[in-house]
Amino acid sequence: MSTKSYDAVAIGAGMGGYVAAIRLAQMGKKVALVEKEPTLGGVCLNWGCIPSKALIAAANLVDDLRGAAHRGIVAEPKVDVARLREFKGEVVKKLTGGVALLQKGNGVEVLKGTASFVAPGAIEVAGKEGTVRVEAGAFVLATGARPVEIPGFPFGGEIWSARDALELTEVPKRLAVIGGGVIGLELGTVYAKLGSQVTVVEALPQLLTGVDPDAVRLVAKGLRQRGVKVLLGAKAKGLGKKSGSLVLVTEVEGKEEPVECDKVLVAVGFRPFTQGLGLDKAGVKLSEKGFVEVDEQYRTSVPTIYAVGDLTGAPFLAHKAAKEGEIAADAIAGKKTVRDWVAMPAGIFTDPEIGTVGLSEEQAKAAGYDPIVGKFGYGALGRAIAIDHTEGFVKVIADRASKLLLGAVFVGHESADLVAEAALALEMAATLEDVALTVHAHPTLPEAFQEACMAAMGEAVHMLNRPERPKKG
Repeated sequence: MSTKSYDAVAIGAGMGGYVAAIRLAQMGKKVALVEKEPTLGGVCLNWGCIPSKALIAAANLVDDLRGAAHRGIVAEPKVDVARLREFKGEVVKKLTGGVALLQKGNGVEVLKGTASFVAPGAIEVAGKEGTVRVEAGAFVLATGARPVEIPGFPFGGEIWSARDALELTEVPKRLAVIGGGVIGLELGTVYAKLGSQVTVVEALPQLLTGVDPDAVRLVAKGLRQRGVKVLLGAKAKGLGKKSGSLVLVTEVEGKEEPVECDKVLVAVGFRPFTQGLGLDKAGVKLSEKGFVEVDEQYRTSVPTIYAVGDLTGAPFLAHKAAKEGEIAADAIAGKKTVRDWVAMPAGIFTDPEIGTVGLSEEQAKAAGYDPIVGKFGYGALGRAIAIDHTEGFVKVIADRASKLLLGAVFVGHESADLVAEAALALEMAATLEDVALTVHAHPTLPEAFQEACMAAMGEAVHMLNRPERPKKG
């Protein structure tokens, strides 16, 4: 067996791993990146963020055209599923190829194969051409997470994982979605817009648990408008057959409720991908839920081994993994670095979209603040009216005494993009007045953020300022 030596090795070529590898190489380190899949980019680029957004954008276009008659555009779009699938593949190929070029351009050696620790400072990489021993002064674990399978619903055939759904092999006439979280609703909405009769089965009493209830209500309204049936407090019990049709057996309030369908998409979460890594041989400690325990520099229980991304736990966000990869790389290179962001933004590509960052009103209270809230609806926003996307609002949460901005919720057209301004404002410790005094171009969607901040101060211009209700007690 041959042996290769490096200053650092990243295991897993998703957002966390490939970013860490590039950063380390830029700082003069001899770096290798290990990946078992044929292409780089991990879940995000291959069967997560990127292909899903390609399909979401296409489905949104179809939906917009179908509802554009009142704007003088009369069209009934025809979806060529095969061509849409090809387009999605072209998008993925372009971006994964770009990652490969970046690795090469930065001098990172890519090792194709499956990695397993044989000692704290060494792994074996098993590939098509044999196994090689790889030694390094530091390792970055970035193997991500995999979809959770639930008993009675093994992936394959009629039961889809998110990865299967994104293959877009067909648009089933009837699709049952188990899980009313981000992935279930994003993909469920895509298929509903492409023509499927969709039923969402969620075990909890609310869709998108943990997301602002006002925002969720608008998403639920959008689902109803597109003919999606939602069963809340419903448990998926098993599969059966009826007159040759697939039947998802659910239980709602103790009563059995069958859902006839052609395919079942299971989207109930992710679990860390650690099997086969040999972490026990390296001495890396895991939490009770199987996630890798790390400190503020993403160092594990073994000082020379770091872990980033989904492997370390929620939230499962690609941009979070990338930022963590940067921090781990800087720590390995001896730079003064630590996890110190104020808040991590998130985008949910439902219809309408949701963008969130920072604290909710309840979280602000729990943190000891006396919060004030400002809200501005898209129905009063010139740009939103002009483009016929008036469903939504921007809500901001701030500290009453200092007017320090604490959090924001965007729901509506392009909200996942718009939340970036609020994330920057939080990072810069901006106050409501800072945002209110910043001139925003007109007519644009970001004006809603400015107006929401003005509303929190009772100074909104394009809506009536209502006096704050006195506190009870």
